[in-house]
Amino acid sequence: MACDNDPMPQSYEFDVLIIGSGAAGLTAALNLPEHLQVAVVSKGDISSGATLWAQGGIAAVLDDADSLENHISDTLSAGGGLCHEDAVRFTVEHGRESIDWLIDSGVTFTRDDESHYHLTREGGHSHRRIIHAADATGHAVSTTLTSQAQARSNISLMSRRVAVDLITNRKLSLPGNACVGAYILNLEDNHVELFRARFTIIATGGASKAYRYTTNPDGASGDGIAMAWRAGCRVGNMEFNQFHPTCLYHPHAKSFLITEAVRGEGGVLLLPDGTRFMERFDKRGELAPRDIVARAIDHEMKRLGADHLLLDISHKPADFIRHHFPTIYEKCLLFGIDITRQPIPVVPAAHYTCGGVLSDERARTDINQLYVVGEAAFTGLHGANRMASNSLLECLVYGRAAAADIARRESDIPPPPTAPDWDESQVRDSDEDVVISHNWDELRHFMWDYVGIVRTTKRLQRAKHRIDLLEREIGEFYSNYRVSNDLLELRNLVTVADLIICSALQRRESRGLHYTLDFPGLLHEAKDTVLVPTTYRRPNP
Repeated sequence: MACDNDPMPQSYEFDVLIIGSGAAGLTAALNLPEHLQVAVVSKGDISSGATLWAQGGIAAVLDDADSLENHISDTLSAGGGLCHEDAVRFTVEHGRESIDWLIDSGVTFTRDDESHYHLTREGGHSHRRIIHAADATGHAVSTTLTSQAQARSNISLMSRRVAVDLITNRKLSLPGNACVGAYILNLEDNHVELFRARFTIIATGGASKAYRYTTNPDGASGDGIAMAWRAGCRVGNMEFNQFHPTCLYHPHAKSFLITEAVRGEGGVLLLPDGTRFMERFDKRGELAPRDIVARAIDHEMKRLGADHLLLDISHKPADFIRHHFPTIYEKCLLFGIDITRQPIPVVPAAHYTCGGVLSDERARTDINQLYVVGEAAFTGLHGANRMASNSLLECLVYGRAAAADIARRESDIPPPPTAPDWDESQVRDSDEDVVISHNWDELRHFMWDYVGIVRTTKRLQRAKHRIDLLEREIGEFYSNYRVSNDLLELRNLVTVADLIICSALQRRESRGLHYTLDFPGLLHEAKDTVLVPTTYRRPNP
């Protein structure tokens, strides 16, 4: 609801502001009481987040041959000793009800027959428990939830808007430790708008665009993590960046992921000469967890000087391949690759941010009235390595948990206080945007080279030196010029990259996704890496 009659209002007030429109954000919005006025803001189109591109599916115990304890055990095993068992159990125990909610919402999952859904198996899972919609599960979930949100009169879907920073009591020189909204750049007119809200939910996804090669869409620039850090929230385990083992290698195939389900259904990894190699690295072969598979591919590529390796499922019947992987089949065919007849060229690519903003089982952060859900959150579920298809499950479970907590508290939270409009009086339009593009390229290159799949202390120190220089340059640029989408994303990526580097330097062992040649062994005690901003204060009771 706008605060004035201006045809292009600069100020809004809502009960709940949700920053991000993927599965996590939309799940929260759709589970909030319908008497609450909710804004869901998105950088691009409402369905442009990472959820749309998720192929594999959602892990949940849906078969009598499986059990909650099996799913919990598999997740703990994949997490390298760092999963929080209470968070794992909470997530797994709420899995089936979350899937039922999606089905009731209209998501059409692939079936074996009228009474059974088809369940596939992916790396790290001991049973078939991945429910999916062919190989485009994210698309099915995203389009269904978007359609449901569009039908709700209390939900305003507001696209082409980029969050600049959170507004807190501290910033307004008011008592208490609460978030009361955010400043958000409207990309249509390039002006910053004021969004005041009683509750704010960060659902902005991860930070894989910090790397040169990634499976993620362009918006995955760590915005929510960076904003929460600047506002005073702790972050945890940022050194654990998951590199998906199999991204399509082709000069014109930007960020196209080859789902782990291809290996789950019998796909094998091959060297350029057609030799299998995974069993030399892990007895589970192609079904080993992602960190092991990614390191194995990276090792073999470097050993052989190869640009890519191969993933082959052509030994399966052609009809089986086209039925189970229609999206991959069609996409590869566009590039002259018939996966029913030939292997797929693949490389690892940055895929998932396992750390994030510290949160509890209700998705609450260190700041009162501020929640975080999805990939931006550190719930303790993933530990040192996310198990395949637990990510969408986390979005659903914690999105619903955040909505339930807001519903419980909303009668006790007053309207947000007044806040000043965004001040552009001391800045000017940039005439040096080349600085942004140059720094963006430099950042992503040295993060890939120095803070990638295999690390060393020397490489990390080099990256830290470069990031400190970039932070100063970008901070000066931000202070003097009007904000733009590119500048905001770069500012956030530099912040998140610094968090990743600092976390990696603190971990003097190799665990899960963090592998360093200087400390190849495990420490006896598994500890989280928690970074605390200087502005950190505990929230009000």
